[in-house]
This record gives sequence, C-alpha cells and structure tokens, in this order.
Amino acid sequence: MTEILAADADGIARAAALLRGGGLVAFGTETVYGLGADATNAEAAARIFTAKGRPRFNPLICHYPDAEAAFADVSANAMAQRLAAVLWPGPLTLVLPRRTDCPVALLTTAGLDTLAVRVPAQDTALALLRAVGRPVAAPSANHSGLVSPTAAAHVLEELSGRIDAVLDSGPCAVGVESTVLDLCGAQPRLLRPGGATPEAIEALIGPVAHGAASGSIVRSPGMLASHYAPALPVRLRVRDVHPDEALLAFGPPLPEARVAFNMSERGDLTEAAARLFAGLRWLDAEAARLGLARIAVMPVPDTGLGLAINDRLRRAAAPRDR
Repeated sequence: MTEILAADADGIARAAALLRGGGLVAFGTETVYGLGADATNAEAAARIFTAKGRPRFNPLICHYPDAEAAFADVSANAMAQRLAAVLWPGPLTLVLPRRTDCPVALLTTAGLDTLAVRVPAQDTALALLRAVGRPVAAPSANHSGLVSPTAAAHVLEELSGRIDAVLDSGPCAVGVESTVLDLCGAQPRLLRPGGATPEAIEALIGPVAHGAASGSIVRSPGMLASHYAPALPVRLRVRDVHPDEALLAFGPPLPEARVAFNMSERGDLTEAAARLFAGLRWLDAEAARLGLARIAVMPVPDTGLGLAINDRLRRAAAPRDR
C-alpha cells in the first residue's frame, strides 16, 4: 500500500525515515515528480529500476539540498562553481567526476566514474533532502518511457502499490525535466535540454556543444549507448569455467573458478542488480592480478530486473576496440 504524505513537518519526517530505511518515496520538485531512493544504498537504487520497469541501468541523477553537499561528492571545476552560484537551486543537472570517497552506490551511477548532481528549486524537496541527510537518486516517478508526472495523482495512477509513499508537494512549477550539462570534457556539452535554457548557461560559461560526443559513454538519463565495460572480455551464460577465467556467479557458483564474485547466492535479482557493477569492477582487477584472460558470467533469468542485468551484461560482452 502506497502512503500519501502531506507536505508538512510530519509528512517530510516520515518520507525521510522511509528513504533512510531503503524505501522508495516519490516527491515533487520544480521540474517533475521524482522517484526517490537513498543513492548510497545499492538495493534501494535497484528498487527504482524494478518500480519503473526501467529497461537499462541508466545513470540516475542525485539530488542535494545545496551546492556544498553536492560538491562534496564530485570534483567541481570553475564552470560548475559559476553555474551553481547562479542557477542552483534550479532545473540544471551537472555531470562531474565523482570523488574517490563519494558514498554514492555504483548502481546509482551505472558503474561510471562520473555523477549527475542537482539542487532542486522546491521548498518541500529541499526540506526532505535536508532531513534525509544523504544524496537522493530520483528519476521521474513513472513507468519508464511514459509521460513524466507533474502531480501526485499522476504518480499514483502508475506506481500505486509499487512504491512506499508519495509526498504530495502540489503541482510542479516547471513541468519538464532538468537540463543536463556534462562538464567532464574539454568543452561543456548539453546532453539533455530542460528547464535551464542554453542561453542562461552560455551567458555564464560561454559556448556549449549540443549532444554527446561521437562514441562517448552515457553520463545522463534519457540517452542510449553502452556504459562502463570491464577491460577483460566477458563470456555470457556459461555452464562451465575455463582455467583462464574469473567467474561472475548468480546462485550456487560453478566449482571450477579460481576466483569468483557472487551477485546473489540465493538467486535474488534485486540483490544481484545491487552488486552487479561492484562485482564487474572487482573481478576485472582481481582477474588481471591473477593473470586471467576473461570474465565468465553464469545465466541470469530474463525476468524482472534480470532483463536490465542481462542488457548491461550484453553491453559489457559486446565486441569493442581495445
């Protein structure tokens, strides 16, 4: 049963407690309603993908109560500082390198070394973020691919019974998603148009390129391309392990592996999703240390979150230039 919470002190406190406990809470921002989860909790982030029916593990935007909190998790350059000083709080998301001590779960960032951060311009959202005291991942609170919600009723129409609560913050003032700006390269790139105009951005930092660079990885929601892939080749749906392979296991592991990482010994897809990126990274480093040639992956069911896990694994296994 999905709770409907009023945007008062009691409702905000209840919503914050649910988020800190690993729950899913939809809340309004100035752009659209977001489906919030503790960004540092990989299993909570995995629940977002389940609730939305999201087909791929796209990076999720992390929400913060102020620029100081956001920039504690990323390396902010001079452009980011200038934009934040004028356009935050507001409908602008900045993509920046994550700090080495960043607590955000790898699943939240789709395994990338970058993080998409923003400070929403909505009083209830800011009060909630202050009460949670952790970054909150919050894609739009709707089924993946459908129209984004701008009122609590829209969220309930699609996600009632699939999430823990909706904090009814009233209608959204802007009504379109935030603008996403990538500041990781030599030139700023507008990855997604939204509530912050290119003119406002360019007035502060100069010319901005539009669209992702050719062949680049996905740093933002709403874009389709491959994400982080391990350095070692990946072999999928294995029934045995070769002597030169490390094993990414699901369920009871195959006995032949010299080194293995189990996404979920009990075969739980939510746990597997939460551990997928950490497992790939750990095996990549450990297999290289042991002189192994490949990562072998046991079969994962093509149901529920298994669809997203297998989509990510297929991308990791796809032929690519070395």
